[in-house]
Amino acid sequence: MQATQIRQKDGIFYFVSYRAKDLLARVRFVSRFYGESEEIAASRIAQDDDIAQFIAKIERNDQAFQRALSRSKVRQLTNFYETAVSQPAIPGTVLLYTHEKLAYRANGDGSGSLTEPSSKFFIIDGQHRLAALHFYMQERPNDAATISVPCMVFDGRSEDFAAEMFVIINSTPTRINKSHLIDLYERVSWAAPDRKFAARLVEKLYGEGDSPLRYRINRLGGRSQRDKWVLQAELFNELHRWVRGKWRSIQLAGGSSKEVPRYYGVVRDFFKAARAAFGDAVWGQEGYMVTKPVTIKAMVRVCADLAKEGTDPEAGRLDRWEQRLAPWAEHAREFREEGFYERFPAKGEVERVARVHRELARWAGIEPSKKP
Repeated sequence: MQATQIRQKDGIFYFVSYRAKDLLARVRFVSRFYGESEEIAASRIAQDDDIAQFIAKIERNDQAFQRALSRSKVRQLTNFYETAVSQPAIPGTVLLYTHEKLAYRANGDGSGSLTEPSSKFFIIDGQHRLAALHFYMQERPNDAATISVPCMVFDGRSEDFAAEMFVIINSTPTRINKSHLIDLYERVSWAAPDRKFAARLVEKLYGEGDSPLRYRINRLGGRSQRDKWVLQAELFNELHRWVRGKWRSIQLAGGSSKEVPRYYGVVRDFFKAARAAFGDAVWGQEGYMVTKPVTIKAMVRVCADLAKEGTDPEAGRLDRWEQRLAPWAEHAREFREEGFYERFPAKGEVERVARVHRELARWAGIEPSKKP
């Protein structure tokens, strides 16, 4: 097979490209993977195959490799292969290992010919991707036939090399920042519509000129700077929590194109009313927790509760809601930073948000949602 030899310090390995069908015939799976109606059984491991025995032991005991996760991850990847058209299905390399020393004959231009191993490759990294590729090939063989998979081949190494590489790769994953992912929802074809909807709401709350949260949302993913009030990911979670529960009615009402502007208007007016209720001496001021994440998230939940009572007519809504939230002014001192956690005792952030939510709703005479 054609290959490019790569040297890094004392290490030599190879880059090759396999057609999907050819690659699947040349690899073995250590874990058992499931599709919709079939499974890929784990390969039988010989007792003297120390590497495979070691890896299999890790996969059967480490929670990261339990069957439920494998099933979910394979299903997600299979769905991605089905929806990806211009986007490459497998842009990253799959890492393969063989204990055999493969013969390489260079052509003199950096590429050459590499012999195939007599036994199947062990997959150091990429089992889920290849399992999903197997099921995708069963469902859409013609489409799968067009896929070539980039692979890195490591040959003739010690058992320690393969085992150590596997552990390093699978125990230290680099995850995309959640805040950055929210920014990308609009660009990826496979993102759930309700998540895209919530992401658009966050975008409008951040950028619209009439938004009380304009430029106060921390989109970088780090902890808030002084001029930022809430992490984008935290605000997204609360808005998505609300949108997800109303998704059927949102679809019937016209979907994102019509409902994103309407929902934005509701949230905008609510936070304007909240700002008026607490007053400028408290809203956004140091020493108070009114515009800290715990309270902002609680207020989003109160907004959802209030919206159940009706949001129309839009004309006059802000005045109506300012009157409705006016009692909050009497409790502004409850949100002083000093003693706040004693006044709203809880076991953690999640419970404290729920507690603040209940109190805010009670003060305004709003029936709080009991659904988590």
